Amino acid sequence: MPIAGVVISVHPVSVPSAIADLSSLDGVEIHGSDARGNIVAVLEAASTGEMEQCIRHISGQEHVLHVGLTYLNVEDEAEHSSAVEGRSGSYRES
Repeated sequence: MPIAGVVISVHPVSVPSAIADLSSLDGVEIHGSDARGNIVAVLEAASTGEMEQCIRHISGQEHVLHVGLTYLNVEDEAEHSSAVEGRSGSYRES
């Protein structure tokens, strides 16, 4: 399960509205904001593809100016991918 830490930038006057909109989205946890319009959030998704969709969706929200990725963990997905490659014989160590 990919987990990402992001800073979402909005116009400072839009922070309360943006937080309300973002809080209603599945997999989005708001952890704080500041007076300059930065909102700190953690995103969780089932796959990296879903994480990309989530970030694109947030980027398209009315108040959002920018979504900055600060942390991304896909360890579980990488382990699963390695295990599948190992079983199929397509994984080669160099």
